[in-house]
Amino acid sequence: MENAFTIAAYVVAGILFILSLGGLSGQESAKRAVWYGIAGMAVAVLATLVGPGSGLWLVSLVLIAGGAAVGYQLATRVEMTQMPELVAIMHSLVGLAAVFVGFNADLMINHVAGVYDAAGQVMGAVGTDGVSAIGLPKEVHEGLSAFGQLIAKKSGVEIGILRVELVLGIWIGAVTFTGSVIAYGKLAGRVDSAANKLPGGHLLNIAAALGSVVLAGLYLGGAGSWTLVLLTLLALFIGYHLIMGIGGADMPVVVSMLNSYSGWAAAAIGFSLGNDLLIVVGALVGSSGAILSYIMCKAMNRSFISVILGGFGGPAGEQMAVEGEQVAIEADGVANALEEADSVIIVPGYGMAVAQAQNAVSDLTRKLRAKGKDVRFAIHPVAGRLPGHMNVLLAEAKVPYDIVLEMDEINDDFPDTDVVIVIGSNDIVNPAAQDDPNSPIAGMPVLEVWKAKQVFVSKRGQGTGYSGIENPLFFKDNTRMFYGDAKQSLDKLLGLIE
Repeated sequence: MENAFTIAAYVVAGILFILSLGGLSGQESAKRAVWYGIAGMAVAVLATLVGPGSGLWLVSLVLIAGGAAVGYQLATRVEMTQMPELVAIMHSLVGLAAVFVGFNADLMINHVAGVYDAAGQVMGAVGTDGVSAIGLPKEVHEGLSAFGQLIAKKSGVEIGILRVELVLGIWIGAVTFTGSVIAYGKLAGRVDSAANKLPGGHLLNIAAALGSVVLAGLYLGGAGSWTLVLLTLLALFIGYHLIMGIGGADMPVVVSMLNSYSGWAAAAIGFSLGNDLLIVVGALVGSSGAILSYIMCKAMNRSFISVILGGFGGPAGEQMAVEGEQVAIEADGVANALEEADSVIIVPGYGMAVAQAQNAVSDLTRKLRAKGKDVRFAIHPVAGRLPGHMNVLLAEAKVPYDIVLEMDEINDDFPDTDVVIVIGSNDIVNPAAQDDPNSPIAGMPVLEVWKAKQVFVSKRGQGTGYSGIENPLFFKDNTRMFYGDAKQSLDKLLGLIE
């Protein structure tokens, strides 16, 4: 069978990728799942290097070495706090690759058509006897690149399908590229995290989308490659404007959705290149990203369609005024409360990641459990700025898996809890989600920490945080503000607990 080794290798790689995705659903199996993914990618790269169209070995090896060097540097230098923006910028590269592959496919179609014209033949002729079926002399056919030979063998209908695939790939890739760049900017603090839209709002997006459809129709009708250039520009604008219109509180969903977009862009690349593995992997990433986004939207009481269209995250009207004042407490006061408590729930957030306080949190947990106290962790589905961000940090700090509970598992236990310690969280513990219909997070399910007997909030200062939303929790009678860097505050606390 032609290309049997490549096909078999792609099947093995596809199975490994499926096992990798499946293993990531649990903390205990995640490490093994990562190795499945590494092995699958190694098999895929090897099969591609020695499979159909192989060649340009020096260029290929230089690019692989360069990519490996960049990947190693990122893996060793990027902190866990930077993982969300790293993921976002990686998505942008997938989108950009889809754009380049799409334009390359169009250029190659035009080139092969020119070769046919020079040979006095009609491109897309149907035949059954190998090279002669495409109507080109053997030496002319062999002079084409591997991709050119692939296109030269296609019938007229197949060429038409390829044009549809490359249009979709370019459009999805361009939206993913600029959307991911803006998401990176918001997560890294280089772009305003507030929801910002140009005058006209969604009408601009609708106009750009309709313009893209018209240009795609013109291209498929034979108007020329200039239509692809304009279509790309419109798609770049849509990606930019969609993500600019989403507020910082909703960035975890944005990252997940862009992950889905990058998967579909990769699948489009696979169709254009005739690479079955890219199609399978792209579909896996695209569908899993979409499913995760849907789950997160449910967790935030958001409409899945509104995430795809962008532009949510702004207040619906005048918000309720917050009454009272924030009351500070020192480490010794927190230590006394913990000594007297029987049950403790810790709610980690992005502030814990910024301060790199996960090890101090783990040490505190060990000390309290050694005293016979019931210590558990409450994890909101969108805690941090990346799905699973808090789970990874806690696993890194060797916090036992069995005491790390999701919101649905622990939310009913807060009324019976003596002490809750909130570390760097804001929106996910904000009672305004339930009490203020005009709040930007109105209707979002939150951890009901204010129902506990005492709440201590570890926070740098009195600011509203990344999302810019005031939190009435900080002003409640049973809440005390434990100000300062989370790691430094917890280190002081550890020294006071015998």
